[in-house]
Amino acid sequence: MKNKSTIKEWIKAILLAFITIVVFRGCFLDVYTIPSASMEKTLLTGDFIVVSKISYGFRLPITPLSFPFAHQRLPFTESTKSYLDWINIPYTRLFGPPGIDRNDIVVFNFPIEDEFPVDQKTFYIKRCVAVAGDTIEVKEGQVYINGKYNDLPDKLEFTYKVVSDTIYLNSDSLTKYGLVNGGNMRKDGEFWFTLNLDDLEKIKKVPRVISVEPFLEKKGHYNDYMFPANEHFLWNVDFYGPLYVPKKGDFVKLSVDSLPLYERIIKVYEKNELRVSNDSIFINNKYSTHYTFKMNYFFMMGDNRHNSADSRFWGFVPEDHIVGKTVGVLMSIDKADEGNHIRWNRWFKSVN
Repeated sequence: MKNKSTIKEWIKAILLAFITIVVFRGCFLDVYTIPSASMEKTLLTGDFIVVSKISYGFRLPITPLSFPFAHQRLPFTESTKSYLDWINIPYTRLFGPPGIDRNDIVVFNFPIEDEFPVDQKTFYIKRCVAVAGDTIEVKEGQVYINGKYNDLPDKLEFTYKVVSDTIYLNSDSLTKYGLVNGGNMRKDGEFWFTLNLDDLEKIKKVPRVISVEPFLEKKGHYNDYMFPANEHFLWNVDFYGPLYVPKKGDFVKLSVDSLPLYERIIKVYEKNELRVSNDSIFINNKYSTHYTFKMNYFFMMGDNRHNSADSRFWGFVPEDHIVGKTVGVLMSIDKADEGNHIRWNRWFKSVN
């Protein structure tokens, strides 16, 4: 009898601990890993980041019937969903809409992953460069908000063309300065490197380097893979916009030319019926020349400006996709290094 009682107490303790962890992770703080280099060198691949889910107001689960500690798919399966969509709770955020500040590092659900419910979409992390109501423009890869420069130059990385008078750069010198993100180009003596401001000064000190210039697209050059993928907007990664970021309650004038900017918002995020007939726009079967937004939206970009799939490619992030604010690095493992080298200097590090 005593053994049975002890077992029951252990089961109760384990269940209580499990429930506490699930609730804490769901409502307050959670940990995510950085899978790519889009935020380098602010965040590195292999960082385990702590995200506050209450900084922007707690978002109630949209699919509450889901398996804990699993996302999209059950562990050890490829096709079994980790959630049930029998119950879908309408978007509700406690304590009002998310109060995101410009340049916050934000975790959100990937907006264009339409095959999943909002809270089951893949987690992304980027810097919020423009908030609802802003007009954003990117010039030479750097951000201007409402006509004023609003970027963090010491956080940014760009890809540079490095020219040397030799076909090889001294590997010892590169290692000495920590210049590892680069490689050869097709022409002898030409190399590419991903550099921030500190690295830019370092590589100029490498022996035999003649010149260092950023790879920049030309203004007016059209990349058809940039949002909104329409030839009326001749935008690319380095020259983008100006573009208005929608704010709840604001309206925009609609035309056949401007519609591609906000078509997805109207149809997908805010669930309206939209059709165009003879250059006339109909929303929910009503002829419309304007549209009033029902939610706030945000524009996200990576600090690694030439190696980041962000809002320049897939558009706005709706407020119901916002998960939380990144507050620090819990631990960090360099998985590219043999033996999974631990970056001790990044443990318990704050980020901004």
